[in-house]
Amino acid sequence: MMGVDGMGMGWGAGSVLGPLFVILFGIFLIAGTVWLVLAASGRAGERSPALSILDQRLARGEIDLDEYSARKTAIGGAR
Repeated sequence: MMGVDGMGMGWGAGSVLGPLFVILFGIFLIAGTVWLVLAASGRAGERSPALSILDQRLARGEIDLDEYSARKTAIGGAR
């Protein structure tokens, strides 16, 4: 079947790249929406530096689980 311009229809670069770009655009749109919702709700980057340090100290074995729990509660990280 011939198109208006005399070229064949359906096998050019647009028939492969077009749907790929639509799919990628959809993925970026969904990811951006999720990021905006998380940022607006305050849940993006929720961990405080103190909690991160506390996690690292527990992982290195500097403190035990009881001390970790007590300190986490003391700095307000018991969510």
